[in-house]
Amino acid sequence: MNHTPSSDRHRIFSPLAPSRGRRSFADTWWGNAWVTALEGPTLASTGRLARGRTYARAGNVREITIIPGRATAQVKGSLPTPYRTSMQIPQLTTQQWDALLDVAAAQAGHLAALLDRDMPTTLAHDAAQAGVRLLPTRGELVPYCSCPDNGNPCKHAAALYYQVARLLDQDPFVLLLLRGRGESELLAELHRRNVAQAAAATAAKPAAAAPRGVAARQVFAAAQSGLPPLPAPPLALHQPGPVAQLAAVVDPVSGVDAEALEFLAADTAARATHLLRQALLPQGEPISPPELSVTDDAARLAAADPVLGIFQRLAWGTRRTPNGLARAAAAWHYGGAAALAILDEPQEGDPLYLRAVREEIKQNWDGEHAPRLRADGSSWLTVLGHDAQLRLGTDGRLWYPFRKKYSLWWPAGFPQHDVTAVLADLVAPDGE
Repeated sequence: MNHTPSSDRHRIFSPLAPSRGRRSFADTWWGNAWVTALEGPTLASTGRLARGRTYARAGNVREITIIPGRATAQVKGSLPTPYRTSMQIPQLTTQQWDALLDVAAAQAGHLAALLDRDMPTTLAHDAAQAGVRLLPTRGELVPYCSCPDNGNPCKHAAALYYQVARLLDQDPFVLLLLRGRGESELLAELHRRNVAQAAAATAAKPAAAAPRGVAARQVFAAAQSGLPPLPAPPLALHQPGPVAQLAAVVDPVSGVDAEALEFLAADTAARATHLLRQALLPQGEPISPPELSVTDDAARLAAADPVLGIFQRLAWGTRRTPNGLARAAAAWHYGGAAALAILDEPQEGDPLYLRAVREEIKQNWDGEHAPRLRADGSSWLTVLGHDAQLRLGTDGRLWYPFRKKYSLWWPAGFPQHDVTAVLADLVAPDGE
């Protein structure tokens, strides 16, 4: 039995950016075929699928892990802690894989495309003719979610369903991995069958007279065409490794606080890992970290949940109360420097725009009556009767949810472009 590298059967995808304003959810044939297979009259009538689609468009689905038969992710709901969500899909049997590979190897177009890391759209139809269904029916998908909703699927699992469609936009081989096999082992098996077919065809031909000579470029081209594809590059680390543990609490010679040094080393490793992952993204542009003031950087460090002693030192060093630093750390957790910018001071905005936003909420509200809103300044909307507030970000597009706690407004979730969706999460009963 051939050994399969773990990276080939265990792929991790970074969170996808919000995708609001697009007419169709997916961009490619494979992504749209997944959506078509997913959306049926039974599920569509429940409304949970539509809400999951909204969650996926808003970017509520975090990092997605794909292994044979399963996709898992954390999905942000109305509570600060995201829900653990997964989707199970049946894997193809050994006989079904043999039939699928026979179909692919039998047609030169399929074989050439697959060996070139491209999945032809006709493969799904030809596989179905051979009795192998690549795209699942809605009854084959089995959801799991840690939320209290017993819907099948709940809106969090539905969001993961939809986000898989966008993964198929990027790489249709994700579907084959969900069905049980990684890309490298598939390409190796297809190459083996291609060589075997070529050898069989050569053996069946009558022997021909040896040619006088062959141009070197023809020999070189024939050798190149028979080589297997290069293996995929190794995946970047997704988690930094552990830092060294220092023996002494405070070094007697230098006076260095070991606990603080270990915390800063872990923070440095985490930032380096994040920057490396960004640099290795396909067609990615390097993103420079923002330049932060001392107080804002303390909020970033506090968001990493340090031990109590370090947290208190961060508060003391920036002349904040522990409660004030915790509030700033929450802002950083949900929106980074952009969320800190609106933590205490409203941004300049257009009052007429707020009026238009309130009217938009009334028109799009899924219920009998939309909550009553009061404009506080030109960029804040306070929800009357709920101790909740919406704040417009500095970019003039994202809306940040806030809740009142300890007589102060605290960040309450990740920002979204859809102001109605943010408001619905804010006023939803606990547990949704």
